[in-house]
Amino acid sequence: MIISIASGKGGTGKTTVATNLALSIDADVQLLDCDVEEPNAHLFIQPTFNKTETVFTPVPEVDEKKCNLCGKCGEICQFKAIVVIGDTVLPFPELCHSCGGCMEVCSEGAITETGRELGVIRKGYRNGIEFIHGELRVGEAMPPPLIRRVREYIRADKLTIIDAPPGTSCPVIASMKDTDFVLLVTEPTPFGLYDLKLAVRAVKLLNIPSGLVINRSDIGDNKVHTYADEAGLPILMEIPFDRRIAEAYSRGEMIV
Repeated sequence: MIISIASGKGGTGKTTVATNLALSIDADVQLLDCDVEEPNAHLFIQPTFNKTETVFTPVPEVDEKKCNLCGKCGEICQFKAIVVIGDTVLPFPELCHSCGGCMEVCSEGAITETGRELGVIRKGYRNGIEFIHGELRVGEAMPPPLIRRVREYIRADKLTIIDAPPGTSCPVIASMKDTDFVLLVTEPTPFGLYDLKLAVRAVKLLNIPSGLVINRSDIGDNKVHTYADEAGLPILMEIPFDRRIAEAYSRGEMIV
């Protein structure tokens, strides 16, 4: 079973829920931190890392001696990652989504693929938890390819918990897609409710069952509860606004 822990906004307690849930399960469990732009689950799990993998993605490389400047590569690319300007072909590796379309349509065989570094994946263990996270290379614009590589470590014989990035953009979809359940984390504030609604819409588009954890549940108002009832979103847990929890978090300690 694969459970994604997600939230419409940052700072709601998503990583707190993911790490404490992983530690609470009395079974072999995987915890994947897919917030590759700013992974922080390792600060709480404190695993011993024993494997590091540098991840590359294929991008086009043009042999201008073979190129006839037909422009088909630029026409097929929906992201303008390769264009023909005058008598020059210009690839833009940072925009490339590695679909290979430009190479397929090149009749002259002028386009091959080379690797562009995305970041690294680290794997380790702690207290029966198999921990994997990705770290995006500084300056890299597209987290989803690295997130998909992190998810390749998922094992069917283990319960897998994915700590997804905040928000509802492409990295979140890449983290939630094809999972069995999405556990949404929010807080009872106007900002929390607004972003929760966006997250619920995304989960419904993916047609994945979901539930809700309300963090700092005794602040704000009851509008999150009202919305959850209207949306048919079961509230599975409420975590109080407790100074002891905040102090433990600041020390990198687990609530459980």
